[in-house]
Amino acid sequence: MTRTPTLIRKIYALVDQLETKHPGRHFTPDGHMVGSLGEAYAEETYGLTLLSSSAKTHDAKKGKKMIQIKTTQTNRIAISSEPDHLLVLKLHRDGSFEEIYFGPGSPVWNLVAHRRRPRNGQYQIALKALQRAG
Repeated sequence: MTRTPTLIRKIYALVDQLETKHPGRHFTPDGHMVGSLGEAYAEETYGLTLLSSSAKTHDAKKGKKMIQIKTTQTNRIAISSEPDHLLVLKLHRDGSFEEIYFGPGSPVWNLVAHRRRPRNGQYQIALKALQRAG
């Protein structure tokens, strides 16, 4: 069975081909695709059980532990509610992932809970702040 990072490398190889063929255009995967890639990687690597994609707040569980999974290609994530546990992954173009944070959700939520809620409901948190919270 092909491992998730190998398949991700193929996606980025196609991105590179498209960007070469169409200079000035960007084909970087984003949004739902990056989130789903991170969830698939977390399921495979951390032995998590993924919840329905429509589940509120949490994306997976391990035993009784409920976990929200956030994946980014940039230097920040966005959260809109306090998860029980939070796993933050950074996706690299070579298909590898870097674990930025894996722990209780409350220390991360406390970084933004005092702020006024943004219009879109999504609080932005820098990866460096997450690393300090861990």
